[in-house]
Formats: sequence, C-alpha cells, structure tokens
Amino acid sequence: MKANYQNQPELSVVVLGYQAGLELRSFIWELVDHLEKDSIDYQIVLVGNYRLGINDITPQIVKELAQFNSRIKPVIKLKKGMMGWDMRSGLEATDGKFVAVIDGDGQMPAVDIIRVYQKIKKSDFDLVKTYREERRDNFWRKSISFFYNLIFKILFPGLKIKDVNSKPKMFARQFFNKLNLVSDDWFIDAEIMIQARRLKAKIGEVPTIFRENEKRASFIKFSAIFEFIKNLIKARIHESFNYRQHK
Repeated sequence: MKANYQNQPELSVVVLGYQAGLELRSFIWELVDHLEKDSIDYQIVLVGNYRLGINDITPQIVKELAQFNSRIKPVIKLKKGMMGWDMRSGLEATDGKFVAVIDGDGQMPAVDIIRVYQKIKKSDFDLVKTYREERRDNFWRKSISFFYNLIFKILFPGLKIKDVNSKPKMFARQFFNKLNLVSDDWFIDAEIMIQARRLKAKIGEVPTIFRENEKRASFIKFSAIFEFIKNLIKARIHESFNYRQHK
C-alpha cells in the first residue's frame, strides 16, 4: 500500500460504488463540491468493481465520471471477493497524505469526509471515523449493528469506539502504511479496528446520521452475522496466540 509520492495529493478518498448505479453520480458531484469549496488538493479513487452476469451500469458511470474529472481515478475490476476486496483494491490505488474510505450509495453524507478530515488535521490522531448517532435504516440493520458492536467490545476490550463499521474512516498515511489488511468480506472494518487496537492507534470519532437506502435492499444477509462472529473469534484467538508467543 505504498503511495506514489510524486505529485502527491493531500487527500485520497476511496469511494465504494458497487451496484450504486445512478446514485453514484449525485454522490460524487456532492463530494467534489465539498472538497473544492474547502480548497483541498484531492484524489478520488472510484471503485466500480463488477460481477459477470449482473446488469449493473456502475462501471460505465465510473468511467464517465473519471473522464469528466481528471482527479477521479477509476478502479474497475472483475470482483474476486465482497466489500473487503473492493475496499482493498481501492486503497491500494491511493496516493494521498491522508486516506479515506466511504460508501458511495449516499447513506453516509459526503460532507462527512470534510468533517473527519478537519478533525484529523487539527489533531495527532492516526485514524478518525464516524459513529452513527442516528440511524434511519430498518430495524434489521440496526439490530445487526448493535450485536456486532457488542460482541466486538466483549472480545476486544479497551478500544474506546462507538461504532466499528461506520464510515468514512480516514487514516494518516504513516499509520495507513502499517496496516496489513487481508479480509475480502464485510469483516474488513473490524479488521481495521483490531489492527488499530494492536498498533495502539490514536482514534477520533465524529457523529453522523445514517440515511435509509430506499433504492435497494441491504447486501448484508442473515448468514453474515455468523460469518462476522466466526471471524471475530478467530481474530481473538490469533491475537491471543501471538501475544503468548512474544511474551
């Protein structure tokens, strides 16, 4: 995950656009507007990875947006994993002094990028993220999030954060380069926070409002709960084993 330091932008924003479709256009226009109003030297890494056999116009929209704005770097690959794989494929393409990741479906306001950027610039935080103070999505998503965070806090105590999975997440480049992310699935947000805990990162959070997505159903299925719990337990065992080995 090394940056290209020649002509390095101040901020790289990875936007995850899988199946966002037409919603991606309005989100990117809003994001660009906020970045340019704040005179931030930015790069947007726009991820439009796709699956064969699925009617998805997102890759074409990603290409169009990149042609419209030279600061937009398109990443369009045949998918080999879930959200974690998409995120890693975008993060690997970043060059900025600060690196952020956000979903492009509009549930997280684009202005949150500015808010977390201002907080990380005014402090010595390694990582700044949002927490969903208000959620306008359905009971199912709220319940999953509650149990995710509860189980995470039980297995990984001491990390004073309110919302493991919330985005955007923004990293200082020096800290970002220490991460070794391998998750291909929804576990990648937890993996980031587990590694941040191990690295004793200084973490800041800002509140946000999580909007309802009325255009499509959630990609997170019931089986994802058990997969997430299994991955958390495996990570806890792995961390305990490594601790004993180096004790």
